[in-house]
Amino acid sequence: MTAAAATPDPTMEAISKAVVSGREGNIASARCDLLAIWQQIGAAGDPFHRCTLAHYLADLHEDPAEALIWDVRALDAATALTDERAQQFDVGFDVAGFLPSLYLNLADNFRRLGSFDTANTHLSTARELSDALSAGPYADQMTQWITQVADLIDKKSVQRLAGQAATHDGGEE
Repeated sequence: MTAAAATPDPTMEAISKAVVSGREGNIASARCDLLAIWQQIGAAGDPFHRCTLAHYLADLHEDPAEALIWDVRALDAATALTDERAQQFDVGFDVAGFLPSLYLNLADNFRRLGSFDTANTHLSTARELSDALSAGPYADQMTQWITQVADLIDKKSVQRLAGQAATHDGGEE
């Protein structure tokens, strides 16, 4: 999340506040806050709000099945999201730059559930989409995460990665 907002967005401010709370260790509180915002947004609400909220809410679930539900919602919303809408929040936002992370999250969740073939399918998509990223720290980080998840899939590991899950820092920040 960046500060290059083109238009004030109270919903994004509330989402950001909850994300910061979660990153500070207030997981239950952050989850409750994000769920309350989700109720306001609704399943058919603004795709930018839904994508962002679902992406971060997935991070707050230890259970990979719960995380998967939210990561699928994030990807679903991203498919309805336009660059024009996203750039109302951040003038430099590119929806295509967010997709590799969303697919990698799915791959990691399926891996943690022991569905290694499905994990590989989503990992391949993440890899293909990340090839289009501009060179820089985010692209480098995506390459590192893809390598880590691929290694864990090869090892048939269902263990959660140390610290945060592999890709749950969001898109280009």
